[in-house]
Amino acid sequence: MVGSNRKGMLLRYIVASVLLCIMVFPYLYMVMSSFAVWDQVDQSLVPTKLTLRSYEWLFGGGDVSVPRPWIRAFFNSVIVSAGSTALMMVTGAVVAYALAKMNFKGRKTVDNIILFQMFFPAIILLVPSFLIIQNAGLYDTYWAMIIPKAMSLWAVFMYTNFFRAIPDTFLEAAKLDGAGHLQILWKVVLPMSKSITTVVFLFLFMERWSELLWDMLVIKSDNMLTLNVLLSQMFGPYGGYPGPMYAASVLLTLPIIILFLFFTKKFQEGMQFTLK
Repeated sequence: MVGSNRKGMLLRYIVASVLLCIMVFPYLYMVMSSFAVWDQVDQSLVPTKLTLRSYEWLFGGGDVSVPRPWIRAFFNSVIVSAGSTALMMVTGAVVAYALAKMNFKGRKTVDNIILFQMFFPAIILLVPSFLIIQNAGLYDTYWAMIIPKAMSLWAVFMYTNFFRAIPDTFLEAAKLDGAGHLQILWKVVLPMSKSITTVVFLFLFMERWSELLWDMLVIKSDNMLTLNVLLSQMFGPYGGYPGPMYAASVLLTLPIIILFLFFTKKFQEGMQFTLK
């Protein structure tokens, strides 16, 4: 019986290891190809010669004949993603606190509308949003990429469910000390919500960091391009540079990996709550 259990456990480990290798290998291949000499890129699974030429090409601005602001695009992505994520988390926490801990007329209706909107195809609002941005004079600016992404109904939903699980006694004690709703949210509720905040932050940042379609619509100048948009343009004039394309893809995924490794513990705690 013990031997049978060990065989079953060993089989599960083998299957899990094989699946993990299948999932991880494409990323490892991308990283190795970014360091490969250019004549070996996509010619073999494991390059025999390594070089930093692809990264030097990116940091140097690309081809002399068609220079592209790769580093500027990277920092544009950081600015836009950080700004949008911060706004989504602030608005999500404020709205969620009102829905979870405040009594007002129509609260149930607002809650149902948010749930309905979560299943509403976002692409339907693409054209109206673009026209609003254009008429407001925000076209080809950071605000065009940040403001329309300042609200996340998913963040509201996640925060609302978590805030409802916080006992009202903590809030009542803060009210007796003279704290207002915003003070309670900032000093009582959010410090107790670090795990779910980590989950919300990572998912929102990852979603905004990988945004492509909206940024392509509202940006036209090279200095305002995000890294995703710049990567999408590589298949045109830069189609003959697969090495730098892999290097740019590595740069695109690097912030997400660093953030995930840094917040792994809190992320696991938050996911345990969401799966309950």
